[in-house]
Amino acid sequence: MEDLTTLSFIGLAVALLLAFGFEFVNGFHDTANAVATVIYTRTMPATPAVIWSGLMNLLGVLVSSGAVAFGVVALLPVELVIHAGSGPGYAMVFAMLVSAIIWNVGTWLRGLPASSSHTLIGAIMGVGLMNSLLTPGHVFGDGVNWAKVQDTVVALLISPLIGFMVAGALLLLAKVLIKYPALFKEPPSEGTPPWPVRILLFLTCTGVSFAHGSNDGQKGMGLIMLILVGVMPGVYAVDIGLNGQAVQQLVSTNRAVSGVIGKRVQASAGGVLVAATSPAAGLAATLPGSADDDKNEAVISDYIKSTGKLDAATFDAVAAKNQQIAMLLNGKTSIGDLPKTDRKPLRTDTYLVSSALDKMVKNHVFSGDDLGAVKSYRKSLDQLTKFIPLWVKIAIAFALGLGTMVGWKRIVVTVGSKIGKAHLTYGQGAAAELVAYATIQGADLLGLPVSTTHILSSGVAGTMAANHSGLQGKTMRDILLAWVLTLPVCVFLGSMLFAGGLLLVAKLGIK
Repeated sequence: MEDLTTLSFIGLAVALLLAFGFEFVNGFHDTANAVATVIYTRTMPATPAVIWSGLMNLLGVLVSSGAVAFGVVALLPVELVIHAGSGPGYAMVFAMLVSAIIWNVGTWLRGLPASSSHTLIGAIMGVGLMNSLLTPGHVFGDGVNWAKVQDTVVALLISPLIGFMVAGALLLLAKVLIKYPALFKEPPSEGTPPWPVRILLFLTCTGVSFAHGSNDGQKGMGLIMLILVGVMPGVYAVDIGLNGQAVQQLVSTNRAVSGVIGKRVQASAGGVLVAATSPAAGLAATLPGSADDDKNEAVISDYIKSTGKLDAATFDAVAAKNQQIAMLLNGKTSIGDLPKTDRKPLRTDTYLVSSALDKMVKNHVFSGDDLGAVKSYRKSLDQLTKFIPLWVKIAIAFALGLGTMVGWKRIVVTVGSKIGKAHLTYGQGAAAELVAYATIQGADLLGLPVSTTHILSSGVAGTMAANHSGLQGKTMRDILLAWVLTLPVCVFLGSMLFAGGLLLVAKLGIK
């Protein structure tokens, strides 16, 4: 374990408390949706339903790939990600989490099923915009990864439409195919549903809870890893448990890609291979922390941004950083053999090279065998840095479950009885949850963060429309208004809190 200064320890404790607090509040909104139908229909008593949902969230978190977690991190400004343990890095984390918590608690108090995903993404955009405004030499807005934001926002906009239309269609199809009248009746004022209905709703609740853990739970995991890497890089910067075979694969693919990049450097230098790609030359000039190394970092950071352009300097900088990765791994049979002081530079180099190569692949810079070598290398690099410790997953799942147990009632009442003019039937609840489960699982495979709240609430509304039950205008207006305002409000909160955080860390002398 690393030795921490008192200030670093306090910063770590507060940051982790906020991250787990975000997931705790997330439980109010999103996990509560998963138990809404089983509690509202009395399929399960509230306490066992919440405990079961928490266990399924835990399972979903434990088997999650981590793609969503690191997809969220990719939305952040590059310079803040690679310097997460700096004063601006702390200000970034605090601004994002406090903004998200404020809006989530505010909408929960109104009983509105708002999106935790939207709150977090809005806050991230606010941080990026303010960072570009306050950083000398930056163009306003270039601190935001607009390509990633676009992918994420499209997923968040389309998923409610999918929930509304597909859940309504599924209910109509079920009425045609399933000849079981009890499934389409409102829950009686007393008693439990027939056992086939109870089994169905139990299974749909289980599916949504599992899917929620596998997607929403990852958002907090990504931020916690960012905090841990910044404050305790010797332990969490790279996966020290990576086996020897994986390390050898990384070294092998590094050599292959060095040749691929070397050809581009040679071509861009008019046929003269520059020193950065030579195995023996120029090592001192590219050591971590040197002036040339800082320049290479800045060149790649600029390229990774949405406005970044590929030129000869980019290939040269990527070649130099890729050489540093080879230097750091030279002679190592496992990542555990790497000195603690080298682990943070290795992660920084890995993040920059992987991100640059990813953008080059998307821009069709490589083809044929070169493309295959680059993709294989990126996969090896991801194994090195994109990992989530088991204790982080368990802690996130616990925070989600505890939040659900404390705050489930407001959202359950809204979903169960305030969206439609008629009470939610068993079939409507099952249809909405089945669609929510399928949509979230699909988004999880694509590494896209989506909102359980949006999908399930839209699904309930879709079944109400399909059933000609009618929708409660006031509730729908309030929910839609909350959805529309979430992004701009959280962009504003994130930007203002980040600016305030920068002033605070400057006063405290944190660099």
